[in-house]
Amino acid sequence: MAVGSRMHALALMGLAMLAGCRQEVPVALGTLEWDRISVPAPAAESIASVPVHEGQAVSAGTLLMQLDPLRTDAQLAAAAADTRQAQAQLKELQVGPRQEQIAQARAHLQALRAQSDEAAAYYRRVRPLARQQLVAAAELDRARAAAGNAAGSVRAAEQALLELLHGSRTEDIAQGQSAVEAAQAQQQVQAVNRQKLELRAPRDGVVDALPYRQGDQAPVGAPLAVLLVGDRPHARVYLPQPLRLQVKVGQAATIIVQGRDGSLPGKVRMIRSEPTFTPYYALTGQDVERLSYLAEIEVDPGTDLQALAAGVPVQVRF
Repeated sequence: MAVGSRMHALALMGLAMLAGCRQEVPVALGTLEWDRISVPAPAAESIASVPVHEGQAVSAGTLLMQLDPLRTDAQLAAAAADTRQAQAQLKELQVGPRQEQIAQARAHLQALRAQSDEAAAYYRRVRPLARQQLVAAAELDRARAAAGNAAGSVRAAEQALLELLHGSRTEDIAQGQSAVEAAQAQQQVQAVNRQKLELRAPRDGVVDALPYRQGDQAPVGAPLAVLLVGDRPHARVYLPQPLRLQVKVGQAATIIVQGRDGSLPGKVRMIRSEPTFTPYYALTGQDVERLSYLAEIEVDPGTDLQALAAGVPVQVRF
């Protein structure tokens, strides 16, 4: 009996040693997550209304938040007025001068020609008198200058009349067209800015967070709404350095959600190449094992996704 008891004890010790020598299944800890997208503030305007609430399922295009449009509406109205002004100026160039302007230019030319004839006649009368020294030389100079100025004014009026008769140049019309296009583009920019004040869901999802409330004025770029999107969640875990060497992208894994019976099949879709915590160059020897690498394990398609809330703790076994 003593020998048998001793053999039984040795057998039990051997089984215990064999069990201790077995390698444990690698496990990584983390949380269950969905893909998140944020809707940033397009302008520093106060929030006029928030028609949705956190946890609400929304479809693409659903109005999430309305910002105060008063300032943007004024800018849009100013851009529309600039467009109308540029269009009117272009039309004026295309139509050309009015008949009244042409008639006015012709009348002005006739008046200048009459003044030029009078100045030339006076100069012809003064010239022989100056030779006879009956008038001062300065008077002759003034008569000559007046006749020349009058003749120059006539030539300038003739060219102005010709310009009106020929109409607008093609270069002027092209500049007017460019001005209209620039004004229209600016109006479109303001219209887009006005449309952006109505924050809408870019994709189907669930409203996860609304950091700001009605009446708040968030800075430009601040996330006004955060959505959980995607057709299935993923486990976000941290791989210790020894486990990092064993796990590869595409490798199968088992996800165990705390508080949920059973497990979920998954596949590793991403592993960060840089450690999340202490940088590698600050570690030596056994300290390297303290490094952790962020990884994501996607739940396989076809899995029952009910009650898979974001943020619950999970274990992932490889």
